[in-house]
Amino acid sequence: MPIILVISAFVTLLLWLFFLTFYVMRLSGHYNSLVKDTNKRSLQAILETLLKDVELAKKDIDFLKSKCDTIISDGRLHIQKIGLLRFNPFKDTGGDQSFILALLDGENTGVVISGLYSRSGTRWYAKRVSQGKGVEHELSEEETKAVKEAKHLHE
Repeated sequence: MPIILVISAFVTLLLWLFFLTFYVMRLSGHYNSLVKDTNKRSLQAILETLLKDVELAKKDIDFLKSKCDTIISDGRLHIQKIGLLRFNPFKDTGGDQSFILALLDGENTGVVISGLYSRSGTRWYAKRVSQGKGVEHELSEEETKAVKEAKHLHE
């Protein structure tokens, strides 16, 4: 019986040795791939350089996030919503030649431009809009529809 114990211990030790050899070779190969283009610098110097690069990347990301937030908040003030309504205000003209164009920003502030077509000519009107309502002048029913269309198309 003792010889079987010795053989089994030897086989176990041999398997353990093969496992450790495989693991060390794999680790060594990984280490060599990490330091292959490093001009024989130490691993500590390489890691310090990587940590500095990571810190710079974090600062760059924070800067880009703040710029992105600024762009998003500034973008709320640019024209984002457009509503167009064609209609016929007069019974004696044919077709929907008249129109209302609502140009609004992210806060529903902007302008409503009306073009009223008649046989004698076209008349143009503009009204300022703040938060979806007329500022100096009340919005007509058609102008209110154009503003609502602009709001609803972009929600």
